[in-house]
Amino acid sequence: MYQQGDTVEVVRLLSVRKAYGKDRAQVLALDDVTAGFARGTFTAVMGPSGSGKSTLLHCAAGLDKPTSGTVTLGGTDLSVMREVELTKLRRDRIGFVFQAFNLLPALDVEQNVTLPLRLAGRRADPAFVRRVIEQVGLGKRRHHRPSELSGGQQQRVAIARALVTHPEVIFADEPTGALDTRSAQEVLSLLRDATNVSRQTIVMVTHDPVAASYADRVLFLADGRVVDELRQPNPDEVARRMTALVARTEQRSPEGPWLSELTR
Repeated sequence: MYQQGDTVEVVRLLSVRKAYGKDRAQVLALDDVTAGFARGTFTAVMGPSGSGKSTLLHCAAGLDKPTSGTVTLGGTDLSVMREVELTKLRRDRIGFVFQAFNLLPALDVEQNVTLPLRLAGRRADPAFVRRVIEQVGLGKRRHHRPSELSGGQQQRVAIARALVTHPEVIFADEPTGALDTRSAQEVLSLLRDATNVSRQTIVMVTHDPVAASYADRVLFLADGRVVDELRQPNPDEVARRMTALVARTEQRSPEGPWLSELTR
């Protein structure tokens, strides 16, 4: 596990490059990205369309292998692992929350939440499962099926499912993209509480400045590179930097003092 000073980084990408295709058809999705995600922190990843933010999440989570560079999770190098090993690692050590809730319609809340444990052959602690379900505000709906829940409630089930395995990190890809404003705020508050109370590490891809403001910091990507970082973000500042970044990207000028221009 990488440590710098008193900060322990649960996930670290070092000089990660990801290319798709070959020769003239090659697309460089990540270009020499180095980034770390410390234990008990909430990081939002933002950038214009095609900036590489989803690719960064996929490489960091072991869903895709980098063309070069290394990705480590808790000291384990994902870059050299076989697919069967990666599958087990993702199941046992990583939590996922996506825009699509990915719940099984035939299972009730409690069964959906404990599904990762059953797939791993692990015994669920009933008291802990109940506590997690209550934590996401669904204690009275434990035996409801997804069709009996609102979109926001279904996403809360997905968060409980991610938390129940005690993951080292939770990766969230546009977790509020399909929700109304109120439900989105409830989901983001749950993620924020998971960091504040349980020291959960969360990495979230989002396009929404308000969602990003719930994080401890925001990483901004453009053309496959990390070009800016904002700590203790607020929606207005996030929106301002994104506007400047989009304008810069549209000019198709890959060179220049990104950070100074964005933070001016």
